[in-house]
Amino acid sequence: MTPRRLAYLLLLLSTTSALAQTPTVFGYANFSQQAKWDADFLAIPSAKLAGEHLKTLTAEPHWASSPEDYKTALYVESKFKAAGLQTEIVPFRIWLNKPVKIEITASDASGHQLMSGPTPEHVDPTAYGGDPFQNDPRILPGFNSSSPSGDITAQVVYANYGTLADFDELAKLGISVKDKIVLVRYGGNFRGVKVYIAQQRGAKGVLIYSDPADDGYAKGDMYPRGPYRPASGVQRGSVQFLPIHSGDPTTPGFASTVDLPDSKRITDPALLNQPTIPSNPLSYLDASPILEHLDGPVVPHGWQGALPFTYHLGGTTSVTVHMNLVQDYQYRTIWDVIGKIPGDDDTSWVVAGNHRDAWVYGAVDPNSGTAAMLETVHGIGDLLKKGWKPKRTILFASWDAEEEGLIGSTEWAELHAPELAHAVAYFNTDVGVAGPNFTADAVPSLKQFIREVTTEVPSPKGGTVYDQWLNDQQAALSSPSHGDNPLFAGRDPGTTDPEVHIGTLGSGSDFTPFIQHLGVPSTDIGSDGPYGVYHSVFDNYNWFIKFADPTFVYEQQQARVFGLEVLHMADTDVLPYDYRLYGAEVVHYIDAAQKRAGREKLSLDFTAANAAAKRFAAAGAAIHKLQTNLSTSNPPSYTALNASLRNAETALLSDAGLPHRPWYRHLIYAPGEYTGYAAVVIPGVNEGIDAHDTPRTQTQLTALTTALNNASTILETATH
Repeated sequence: MTPRRLAYLLLLLSTTSALAQTPTVFGYANFSQQAKWDADFLAIPSAKLAGEHLKTLTAEPHWASSPEDYKTALYVESKFKAAGLQTEIVPFRIWLNKPVKIEITASDASGHQLMSGPTPEHVDPTAYGGDPFQNDPRILPGFNSSSPSGDITAQVVYANYGTLADFDELAKLGISVKDKIVLVRYGGNFRGVKVYIAQQRGAKGVLIYSDPADDGYAKGDMYPRGPYRPASGVQRGSVQFLPIHSGDPTTPGFASTVDLPDSKRITDPALLNQPTIPSNPLSYLDASPILEHLDGPVVPHGWQGALPFTYHLGGTTSVTVHMNLVQDYQYRTIWDVIGKIPGDDDTSWVVAGNHRDAWVYGAVDPNSGTAAMLETVHGIGDLLKKGWKPKRTILFASWDAEEEGLIGSTEWAELHAPELAHAVAYFNTDVGVAGPNFTADAVPSLKQFIREVTTEVPSPKGGTVYDQWLNDQQAALSSPSHGDNPLFAGRDPGTTDPEVHIGTLGSGSDFTPFIQHLGVPSTDIGSDGPYGVYHSVFDNYNWFIKFADPTFVYEQQQARVFGLEVLHMADTDVLPYDYRLYGAEVVHYIDAAQKRAGREKLSLDFTAANAAAKRFAAAGAAIHKLQTNLSTSNPPSYTALNASLRNAETALLSDAGLPHRPWYRHLIYAPGEYTGYAAVVIPGVNEGIDAHDTPRTQTQLTALTTALNNASTILETATH
């Protein structure tokens, strides 16, 4: 047991025993009063009430901008107000498509029809309880947000997951995708990147299907018997070019307010972060006849999915697909809900958010997170009634239109960019509960902060959330299949770790505009499990109470963790950023990039970047000593120290942004141009190496060196 975990166990005992010693907690000169507020807060979030929130929020399909979506905004607004928050609904006017007609047919070389779809999502209503939500007439068909309309006919090429490596492999094999419809399966990268690469390679259109190898019967029993995707299940989703920028396509870098004139918007399709070729998702029920009838070479090793026939690459006349997609593009209104708790310091905001819109019902994604957040707000509202007031202003946010491209959060963040330059944290949750396994991603300076918070929250499994999190990770590391989990990339099987591993922020949720555009230190928490119905009709309340959290105890757990993140960040004397860890990670990133450049035989000078990284690590260690030696008697003002700690993160931004995508300004973390969800560390450098572009990479090394030296100067000044 680590000293920190022991200290928190003592804290838990202190709620019932006055003799227990209050632990020392990073960022606090004296934690005793906060420990009392924590205990009061932890007693309030209710599993029962979280379940009631979830049932209400998922009663109807509520696609962004729909009347049902607005009803969920009103519900969240009422709960924020009931807790005593200063609450407003903030509308934005955004460019958004809604499907009018989705028709996809496939024929063989003789003209015989192989499939006509999409087939409606449906399971047998008499088997294993069926699904009570699948027949609602308001359900939109499976479609891709950001896809243009299109009426095209072409031969088909199968491109596995549609990664850059997959498209390159096709080219090596002499299979061209030019003027073809590319069929790819979900996984490996963000769906928008699949379309991004296909468009670059000259494809006419893209179909994206869910292979049972990835979230269907190859994983376990299909819904409604089990949690995995049934044959007709469709993963809807945005194909916006998220690695270029998030948010409203017509207003990159500025807010899409309701009064913004159309003349101020970008309307040229060539300048939007949207594809110019049509795409659509398919179930494997509909994709299977296409795949089965493709001829051409047998697929390379690793490209075979779980359907019961050999996969071929196609590209011949064996299968022809006709896609007729009619999209209704309009400026539509969406609604963020913002609840404010004023603090003594109204400039250093703590922002906590979760999106509310869903492709259909969205029980797991996102409303398990919304239900947990509402119970967090419930608990903090109880503290307000007892006389508590935060040192720093807190803002709770319920974002809209996240599914279409992180739009509600991005537009609000762009609107409030000047204020967010001083915000001390953004805390995100999205897929709040899909099962019992806690997960977290964070900027390095907040990784230890999350570890401490989870050591204070009891787990439904027994012990603390931290205990179970560590146990789960150690069990996964001991598993022969641990290498398939990206969380453990580069770690040896059978090893244990004295601390939980926390992932790196890529993209795909609402933290993106905060950390990667504006430099606000961010975290993202969730609780995972066997979740095979992502973005489908079947992600509904019935699935949730059968397979995710029947008694809502993990909803309660997540509300408590989320709440303690907010409470601690709002009330610490000194901001709890750990730049020791940040520095160590940056040193590692640059060392790894230098070794990779050597393997690629690129002539690059890493001398200055290595020196800057080591300086940043040393400055982080020095300021950490200052943070851990706070005066408990007559404490001084920590205003200047906190400003330095916060400004060091801002120094890691580049005004010029990344090559090809200047909206992304963080030089340490960004979603990869060809991954989308997954993070690329020191992205300017690593993507330059990927491109074998020596001048570009050297320029990015110089920019990174400057940023690290600037951040170091800020930290060093604070310690002198």
